[in-house]
Formats: sequence, structure tokens, C-alpha cells
Amino acid sequence: MNTVQRKELVNITDDIAAAVTKSGIKEGFILASAMHITAGIFVNDEETGLKKDIMRLLERLAPVGDYEHHKTGEDNGDAHLKRMLVNHQVTLPITKGKLDLGPWEQVFYAEFDGQRKKRVILKAIGE
Repeated sequence: MNTVQRKELVNITDDIAAAVTKSGIKEGFILASAMHITAGIFVNDEETGLKKDIMRLLERLAPVGDYEHHKTGEDNGDAHLKRMLVNHQVTLPITKGKLDLGPWEQVFYAEFDGQRKKRVILKAIGE
């Protein structure tokens, strides 16, 4: 992952679906995990207004500001807290060889301190 903006939501559903197909698993699960302490993964609707609402909510709950963490020389205390609010990973079902999401469900990588290279790990299990 390498986001254009410092804070950004990236739809990774197609990437995960491709990984499911590549895995050959017919029935099981795939875990998607953000491998950085200021990024998360969540499931919701792909709708522009909703994504803006999500980011506004997270900003209200964990605003940019002065945090104890900043005494270490960092400036991303809010990003760590936002990650806690959206979580760092999701486990998704695989059914009949396909990613099995609800009608409007999409998977998002949530970046809160970006513009540098990070990664998401996918681990599939099943038969």
C-alpha cells in the first residue's frame, strides 16, 4: 500500500477477491490485516458520502492534536487511536471459491499516517 494522501480509505475488495481465486480454496476464510500501527481494515459500503462521514467521525473521536505519544518525536498520535477504532484486520468468508460478502459490503484499507510504503497481509485457510 502506498497512499496518495496522509489519511485515505482504499477499497481493496477486488485485490482480496483475486487472492481468494488464486488460493484455490473453495470453503474457508481469508484474513486481511494491515501490517502497520497507524492503518486498519474494515468492511462497509463503497459510497463517497459514507466514507466522508466515517473519516469525520474518526476525526471527532481522535482529532489531530497534542498527544503524549508526540513526546517521542512523532506527530501521529491521532493515527494510532483511529486505527484502534476501525481495528487492524478482518476475517472474511470464502464460499464456493469466492469471497462471500453481503450485497453492499466492500473491504477498505484505512490509512491514517500515509504517503509511504506499507503492506497488507492476506492469509487464507480452508479446503
